[in-house]
Amino acid sequence: MAALSRKLRAHFDSVVREKGLTLPRARVLFALAEKEGATQSELAGLLDIETPTLVRLLDSMAQAGLIERRAAEGDRRVRRIFMTGEGRTASLEVHAIADDFRNVLMTDMELAELETALAVTQKLLANLLAMKGGSDPEA
Repeated sequence: MAALSRKLRAHFDSVVREKGLTLPRARVLFALAEKEGATQSELAGLLDIETPTLVRLLDSMAQAGLIERRAAEGDRRVRRIFMTGEGRTASLEVHAIADDFRNVLMTDMELAELETALAVTQKLLANLLAMKGGSDPEA
């Protein structure tokens, strides 16, 4: 599974680089498409990365004109993250790339095979979380 994950990430990263993005930037755009206006700490949690790592990534994305930070109402210390027009365009491109990527990746797979793979993956995740003694809010 680790080898598959590494290969998937490397290949997807090479594809989005052709559009001037990186996998980490693409992941932020995916997260913002789901939760526009998230705080930096919420995004860090969604992406499962440390906040200082995310801050550096957001700095570079802001410089590239993909996102903007806005002070939250009621607490100017909290920054909410929004896509710019350029960021929305990039997000749409990344989603189209991901759709194409998934379609090619799943070529010649039957629906039953995909359902079995999903069920196995969900059971593995549940077992892993049970070992940690925690729960995953995304599960």
